[in-house]
Amino acid sequence: MYDIIIIGGGLAGLVSSIQLSKGGKKVLLIEKKHYPFHRVCGEYISNEVRPFLESIGLNFDKLGVKEITKFQFTSPSGRVLETDLDLGGFGISRYKIDEELYHLAKSTGVEFLLENTVESVDYKDNKFTAKTSFDIFECKYVIGTYGKRTKMDSTLQRDFFNKRSPYIGVKYHIKTNFPKDLIALHNFKDGYCGISAIEDDKYCLCYLTTRENLRKHGTIQEMEKNILWKNPHLQKIFAESEFLYDKPEVINEISFAPKTTIESHILMAGDSAGLITPLCGNGMAMAIHGAKLLSNNILLNFNDRDLVEKTYQKDWKKQFQKRLWVGRNVQKLFGNEIVSEIALSTMKTIKPLLRMVMEATHGEIF
Repeated sequence: MYDIIIIGGGLAGLVSSIQLSKGGKKVLLIEKKHYPFHRVCGEYISNEVRPFLESIGLNFDKLGVKEITKFQFTSPSGRVLETDLDLGGFGISRYKIDEELYHLAKSTGVEFLLENTVESVDYKDNKFTAKTSFDIFECKYVIGTYGKRTKMDSTLQRDFFNKRSPYIGVKYHIKTNFPKDLIALHNFKDGYCGISAIEDDKYCLCYLTTRENLRKHGTIQEMEKNILWKNPHLQKIFAESEFLYDKPEVINEISFAPKTTIESHILMAGDSAGLITPLCGNGMAMAIHGAKLLSNNILLNFNDRDLVEKTYQKDWKKQFQKRLWVGRNVQKLFGNEIVSEIALSTMKTIKPLLRMVMEATHGEIF
């Protein structure tokens, strides 16, 4: 019997586990992989979360994060828009930060069940029963932090799961000649690609595109040459960089449709609760902030499930609903080659517009 079982060991799951364990709760985290491992992710984190991460024990000097203070945006034809990031952020790979949070969670008393998948979760008589392939566990609360799209979403019959998404995500780690204080977002037909520095003189190169682009060209490599390389900035990066993976990390059917924060009394956080478009570059910070909101709420109202659920839904909507809406609508301006060029020209002419978009998709320091 546990107080809380967390399904999924990404940022939201790990942060929640640390907070809840420090608060005196018995926590089990179930993760299908073994740390460390790579994830498809832009690997840039807004500085809004930095004081909080330091407060729970992360040592930024040890992590070797890269400080990022500037933003560059290019259209499919290669036209450039640049600005300073008012809040700024830092670059760190998920391979590195997830592993550090994992060890930190273990040191606080969190129990882990790795390389296991939750097959079902049932709620009855004010408690949960969670089944894996080999074990059965009981708990007071279940938190779902398992990511963008999994079997659990199908089991729970979540609305977004039954609507096909056209998007795929692809990520590389590379070594290249690129400013370490800059994050760049390069547009191309039906997608965009981000690049920014991470630890150990490496860079994260991550892009979002459509299954249709891939279908037309057969392989990722052919798609990159025929679609992404039409942006001269991307052609230069791909041609002159050293690629450190044997093959890229790929994820299918990334959905930006609205999601619910509670399903069958399971409390959702991170990408399981809602995914902001990579264009806005703030998904990792949102996952961390959402985990803090949820874990604080559980600790404060542990014996009143109704109050936990109502308060968490209210807090989550207040913090993130507008940001997700802005992200979905801003994304509509990019991907189409003509509209992307117009959007860049407009932001160059009306300079406060880009600042307004950035402020609407980022939170305040906490």
